[in-house]
Amino acid sequence: MKRSLSYLWPLTKKYNSNYSGKLEVTWINGRKVLDSSNANYSYGALQEVLDRGFAEVRADRAAPVLLLGLGGGSAIPLLREKYGYYGKITAVELDAAVIEIAKKEFEIEAHQPLELICADAGEYVEASPEKFGFIIVDLFLDLQVPEQFFSNVFWKNVASLLTPYGKVLFNSGINSAHEEQISWLLKNDHLDISFFRKDEVYGSNTLLFGEKA
Repeated sequence: MKRSLSYLWPLTKKYNSNYSGKLEVTWINGRKVLDSSNANYSYGALQEVLDRGFAEVRADRAAPVLLLGLGGGSAIPLLREKYGYYGKITAVELDAAVIEIAKKEFEIEAHQPLELICADAGEYVEASPEKFGFIIVDLFLDLQVPEQFFSNVFWKNVASLLTPYGKVLFNSGINSAHEEQISWLLKNDHLDISFFRKDEVYGSNTLLFGEKA
């Protein structure tokens, strides 16, 4: 019934987040999306951006995947159902409220094997002993990527978690934001990851594609 009514007018639930303020889950045109006050967090434009990125990544589909920044979890059904990744997915999300939304509203726990971890992504990559064939970095607070996720320390730690020739997809900015930091990553020869960029993905985002050197 809700799905049918959503073609007539949007149906919205509101949630409170300690990190993102007000979050809204809206049924619109037969599907649910998760939004903050200023940005789509999952299943709308963001899912389209990630979809276009995944289409260009040639990672081992059996290898473990690390998702830094869960949102509503829209990356996970894309990986499982459209691109055929069947290894374990570990999703790290700082905001416990967002994890609960992803489980309750978007049923992401159906996509096993899956581990959901409530933690700071920087602390996780510093301490994790695991290795991954594909790491997705999608870490936004509203419309900005926090500065720490452009740091040398963060990317050295990410590189240490990659298997040989492992792949990285970094959703690194919207509408030319963070241009100085993105240019620094592309020129940095000491990270053990070689990057190339693609701009204006879905008309707005800059994606960086990386491979373990």
